[in-house]
Amino acid sequence: MIEVRNVSKWFRETQVLINVSTAFEKGKNNLIIGRSGSGKTVLMKSIVGLFDVEQGEILFDNVPLSSMDFNMRKTLRQEIGMLFQGGALFDSMTVEENVMFPSSMFTDMTDSEQRDRANFCLKRVNLINTNKLFPSEISGGMKKRVAIARAIVMNPKYLFCDEPNSGLDPLTSNLIDNLISEITQEYNMTTIINTHDMNSVLEIGDKVAFIFEGKLWWEGDKNTILKTDNKELYDFVYATELTKLLRK
Repeated sequence: MIEVRNVSKWFRETQVLINVSTAFEKGKNNLIIGRSGSGKTVLMKSIVGLFDVEQGEILFDNVPLSSMDFNMRKTLRQEIGMLFQGGALFDSMTVEENVMFPSSMFTDMTDSEQRDRANFCLKRVNLINTNKLFPSEISGGMKKRVAIARAIVMNPKYLFCDEPNSGLDPLTSNLIDNLISEITQEYNMTTIINTHDMNSVLEIGDKVAFIFEGKLWWEGDKNTILKTDNKELYDFVYATELTKLLRK
């Protein structure tokens, strides 16, 4: 579990997070949603440790991030899997080499062990016979699945996904959502997904935190979000003609 307690964050004179408190549960799909500029990306980056917060506390399984020394933070980094918005694959590396990269950097595994683990992860995301291909030779959806395989290759306790469906067609987006959800439950990870995709919210949103103007404005799940009487959340959820049909 990851807890956020009374977290505030400034950039110079601008406060972008205002006294945010919430918890992200293990084995569930925890989604952070909100408009562009609402603070949701800053919140995720603060949880990961890319940003230091001026006020409040972030805890990983009851251990405050601020109390961790260099070695503890290094260990924590190895327990975190990251799925970046664009996939962030290395163009000069094959699919297999991309997936092996974290284990080659952070473990003492032999080359053979790393390759076996990479193959296991590629098989888990339903990618077979792609090992020697380069990112330029595979589709956008396949790149996302390679990125997921790389994110789980270290068997992380925590998985962070930044806009995992960005640039994908609806069918592929749904496949990625379900894959992330399956892996989360299978490995009992604490998964946090930063998204603006309402399809993802309605498909896998075990817990949903809505950030509005830097504040935690609403919390709930996929079963309650469509019934909201929160004006700002209502305007966000029913911003398109398609979602308006769900209200009828």
